Parts: sequence; structure tokens; C-alpha cells
Amino acid sequence: MVRLVKENYIPFLAIVGVLAWAIPGGGHFVLKERKRAIIIFATVFVTLCIGLYVGSIGVIDPVGAQPWYYGQVAASPVVILLGYITAGGEYPVHGKPSEIGQIYTCVAGLLNLLFVVNAVYLAHIRYSEAGEG
Repeated sequence: MVRLVKENYIPFLAIVGVLAWAIPGGGHFVLKERKRAIIIFATVFVTLCIGLYVGSIGVIDPVGAQPWYYGQVAASPVVILLGYITAGGEYPVHGKPSEIGQIYTCVAGLLNLLFVVNAVYLAHIRYSEAGEG
């Protein structure tokens, strides 16, 4: 394991957190938790894709669905790009598919948020254990 010094502690935790948000499972991958990283990526990616499939790309709406959008953005920065594409309102979606798609995409984001917190916590624990020895 990489020996962390006190000066690298906060930047290391920040890098792990940003990687975990940018690529679901990326923080765990850096921490050498490869199997967990693959499971996390697959879970968040498939949940997000199901939401986009059911409700179309129009469920990512930064203008009309603000509370949902914040949850969706937690899935990945790719959602911000998709929100930029759909901001013009050219992808209308209504009714049950819209609601189900928003729920799935928001759940994907909130799941990823939990995984980001877990990755930063694991990095913190490993730093604490390395500092004791």
C-alpha cells in the first residue's frame, strides 16, 4: 500500500471522492478494491440506463425538475452533460414513464453518493491504520 504522509492526506481523500463521483466505483478502484469497484460501476450504470431507457433522455431536466436533477447529478458528471443537451426542451416526456425514469436515475445518483462516502471513509480508515504503524 502507498505510504501516506500528513501533507497528502486531504488531497488523497479529495481525489478518491472525485474519482468515485466521476466514475462510479473509481474511488474503490484506486483503493485496490477491484471487485467492489466493478459491482458498484455495474449497479449505478445499469440503474441509470434503465431510467434513461424507460423515460428517455428527457427525464434529465435541469430546468423543470430541479429536485430530481440534483439527485441525478450525483450519479456522474455525464448527467450534467446530458442535462445541458436536454435543457432546450426538445425531448419531452410525460406521464408514468417520466416518473419512473426520474426515480431510477435519481436512485442511481443517490446510490453513487453512498458509494462516494464509502470510498472516502475506506481511504480515511486505511490512512489511520497506516499512521498507527
